[in-house]
Amino acid sequence: MTDTPPLLVVMGVSGSGKTTVGSLLAERLDLPFVDADDLHPAANVAKMAAGHPLDDDDRRPWLAKVGATLHEAEGTGLVVACSALKRAYREQILAAEPHARFVYLEVSKGLLDSRVRGRHDHFMPVQLLGSQLDTLEPLEPDEPGVTIHLTPDATPEQLVSEVIQSIRR
Repeated sequence: MTDTPPLLVVMGVSGSGKTTVGSLLAERLDLPFVDADDLHPAANVAKMAAGHPLDDDDRRPWLAKVGATLHEAEGTGLVVACSALKRAYREQILAAEPHARFVYLEVSKGLLDSRVRGRHDHFMPVQLLGSQLDTLEPLEPDEPGVTIHLTPDATPEQLVSEVIQSIRR
């Protein structure tokens, strides 16, 4: 890792731990944290809360805002929790901020299902998990970033330590 503060996007489907891992990672790296869910326009939040998956047209302006937020943090660093489910979405983010790196939180469907069912304070209903998994294109080796496989017994602190070790390689 260089001396330049990183611009990291913690990615994965709903329930993968993006916000938990991302906020803890930001704290450990002494960087600001942004949850990309907070950057969604109200229409997107309402659509998801009503049980309807977003389409690419819905995501385009949101991803532009995610990329712009990262770009504004160039030189100071930032950790963003963002689903970034498709390669095309990651490419859109990279077009706005080419120094961004992705941290893909890979989780089994069974673990995801139990995590999402246990959440009651999130606008993303459990019935949309299937559409997210159908949309997901895992991080490819030629993309900038790392894949972290989550196990049921891994603590957020352990995951963050693994991320930090991986990005410093």
